[in-house]
Amino acid sequence: MSNDFDDATQLGSIGHNPSVPSQPGQQQPAFHTPNLPEQPQADEDPEGTLLSAHGTTQPALPQQSAPATPNQPRFRQPMPQNLRQPAANPAVAMPAQQPVQPTQPVQPSQPVQPVKQSQPVVDTSMMTAPSKDITEFHEKFAKLVDNVSQVVVGKEAPIRQCATAMVVGGHILLEDNPGTGKTQLARGLANSIAISFKRIQFTPDLLPSDVVGVTFYDQKKGEFEYREGPIFASIVLADEINRASPKTQSALLEVMEEQKVTVDGVTHEVPQPFMVIATQNPIEQLGTYKLPEAQMDRFLIKTTIGYPSHDVSVNILKQVNVTDRAATVHPVLTSEDVLRMRNISETVHLDDAILEYIVRLVEATRHNERIQVGSSMRGALALTRCARVWAASDNRGYVVPDDVKNLAVPVLAHRITLTAEATFAGNTPEQMIGQILEDVPAPTLGANA
Repeated sequence: MSNDFDDATQLGSIGHNPSVPSQPGQQQPAFHTPNLPEQPQADEDPEGTLLSAHGTTQPALPQQSAPATPNQPRFRQPMPQNLRQPAANPAVAMPAQQPVQPTQPVQPSQPVQPVKQSQPVVDTSMMTAPSKDITEFHEKFAKLVDNVSQVVVGKEAPIRQCATAMVVGGHILLEDNPGTGKTQLARGLANSIAISFKRIQFTPDLLPSDVVGVTFYDQKKGEFEYREGPIFASIVLADEINRASPKTQSALLEVMEEQKVTVDGVTHEVPQPFMVIATQNPIEQLGTYKLPEAQMDRFLIKTTIGYPSHDVSVNILKQVNVTDRAATVHPVLTSEDVLRMRNISETVHLDDAILEYIVRLVEATRHNERIQVGSSMRGALALTRCARVWAASDNRGYVVPDDVKNLAVPVLAHRITLTAEATFAGNTPEQMIGQILEDVPAPTLGANA
């Protein structure tokens, strides 16, 4: 008995009959121990299970005689018949209590459930092959991006972001150094689609009526007539928008949000699709007016272009005779195609785990100690709509977490305001959104059975 059971079992069986006789009788357990492996459950159970089973038999032992010290069973020599009975009783008690239960080893897996809640699973049952509409969207989107890439070479990411905003019906803010191709990108996108295009050069003396239009008195007709401003176009390029006065900048607030203009109490609809592409320089802030937070929140995406690579710069110099690259491209889509793509993007599947992930990202911007003003609900809606278009552009009828991650910085960074301490420490909104993406766990792909 002492060879097969641990010391805890020996101590538990002392009160009834000692399991270790005196030295002359130590050979007897050697003859009785072969009987124990004959139990079918004892052979099937691992060693760790038997040890746990002995611990379960201890509560029944206090009914026996008073516990003795570990040295007492060695001096007390019981009869051999009594020795066999207690040896059989533990063996019978173990299968009666059924120590080997699958529920006990499975219990450690239960604490994993809270982890699954923090990392929701995206249901893959909806992730089937792309439909014909999604394939059509993918082909048209790729055709548009390739055509604009002939104007701004080697900048696929900002081009895709501008095309995404065009399909969603949002607005783009291009902020970069002079000479990086901001205006060329806007004109290249406008020339790639057969829609109207107007450009407004914002200056300090620009008036709101120069943007939205003015009502004047026609002497020939003898009545007042409304003359539309350059804002009535499908794509409007607001070049150097931060150089205009706040009064002129506010003229764009209504049209950017509600897609309409009100002049002298009369509301006028703008053509569809409608998009404002504004540019500004991060340098030369003398004589400029910073865009207010309310207007920054109306821009769907804020992005930069950056300088071209070395090889791309060499290829551009080889085409030095081309003075206007935007004029070399021709339309590949129509306004009906853009509206058709917008309707297709609305059918992209959004799993509940993706929606929860987007909400957690937005809420993280509101509870961060280094962010003074977090993202609004408009930012969550913008990120959701852009993620659907981004997924359809990759020929998928469903949104994955990577779609949200790729768009979180350009969609949310300009909607937050850092604290003074964070600004003095050198932190940027883009860095804060990147840190939030690392802190908030993303959902995993898998079928919810």
